Amino acid sequence: MNIIRLKDGRERSLLRRHPWIFDGAIASGSADSGETVRVESHSGQFLGWAAFSPSSKIRARVWSFTEAQPIDADFFAARIAQAISARRRFDIQSDGLRLIHGESDGLPGLVVDRYGDTLVAQFSSCGSEKWKQVIVAELLAQTGLTRLYERSDASVRSLEGLPEATGWLAGPAPAAPGAASAALPAESVDFAPASPAENGTAIIIREHDWKLSLDVAEGHKTGFYLDQRDSRHKFAAYAKRLQFQNVLNCYCYTGGFTVAALAGGAAHVTSIDSSGPAIERAKANVALNGFDASRTTMLDADVNAMLRQYLKDGVTFDAIVLDPPKFAPTVTHAERAARAYKDINRLALSILAPGGVLFTYSCSGGVSADLFHKIVASAGTDAGVDAFISERMGGAPDHPMTVAFPEGEYLKGLVLVKRAAG
Repeated sequence: MNIIRLKDGRERSLLRRHPWIFDGAIASGSADSGETVRVESHSGQFLGWAAFSPSSKIRARVWSFTEAQPIDADFFAARIAQAISARRRFDIQSDGLRLIHGESDGLPGLVVDRYGDTLVAQFSSCGSEKWKQVIVAELLAQTGLTRLYERSDASVRSLEGLPEATGWLAGPAPAAPGAASAALPAESVDFAPASPAENGTAIIIREHDWKLSLDVAEGHKTGFYLDQRDSRHKFAAYAKRLQFQNVLNCYCYTGGFTVAALAGGAAHVTSIDSSGPAIERAKANVALNGFDASRTTMLDADVNAMLRQYLKDGVTFDAIVLDPPKFAPTVTHAERAARAYKDINRLALSILAPGGVLFTYSCSGGVSADLFHKIVASAGTDAGVDAFISERMGGAPDHPMTVAFPEGEYLKGLVLVKRAAG
């Protein structure tokens, strides 16, 4: 067993059970890609068992802080079982959910989502890659499912020295409509797979009172943004209570917030995204839920340019969603990202009608909740408007943050109600 010894004083984060060890903290030791190493302090104190990543700035990721814990197949079986069990404690009104959320579930570099009868996994670290075969076998055994698609195509893999990898690891023959796992029962599953493409990657999931289609081989993340499930439900409730007439959904992707607004009774929703395929999927999701297409305007366009055009033309909306892509993947990008977040929030607040509601988000890990609040406040000052903070939003509970790993709080949002002038 190779030993990684840290520089003097660099063990403090591990004593707080934070799982990352950066290259600059290591005094001596090395290992092969994904190999389990014993991590010790400068004085030789045991700190943890970690997976080594020779190419990454995060040089090792801790599997366990318990010295007597062997890192073997039984370890991964237990961690997967714990993650699945935890999801049964959450109120998840969907048959699309995150089963494993990386470090927060004690499995660094591993993300697993479930869409109906299909699992989708991302292996983004050397450690999770090395144990892929064991992890896949346990996921299938513990969920009772037979379809697992790999979406290990995130850019972070290149930082680990790993090539992109996508495709079926199990399957892909579609299960019968309505099939559900005995391991993770859903009380009111209304799952009906879409007519699948030849490769069986097209899926329809139920979320709250509506349905959403996706393709696990395409699109962002594992095919969909499950982390915004509760925010979409909240937006539908606001639409119903406040009777939105004119809604703007920016960076709409495949139209989750659009469908939620229509389900809440919004009279008309304008949806903007710079991806043509995403706009087409958004149109399909509107039709899937039986809403009249005349209640929507779908624009394949640049959000920033459209916001400026609306401001110039004097167009206003009584509800706006700002859910942009990640502007700051790390803190080193925070300053540039802050300018981008400030600009779009300034424009949105400017075209929001008095009394209107803004749901605004940042999914950038490099932007803290406190910094995001300050950015939005500054945007309001520049726009010459003030707003009540109605609610603070975060990721759905199946995307947990733990006390030892605050970086898990990547998604943060504010619900603002614009105050009248004067």
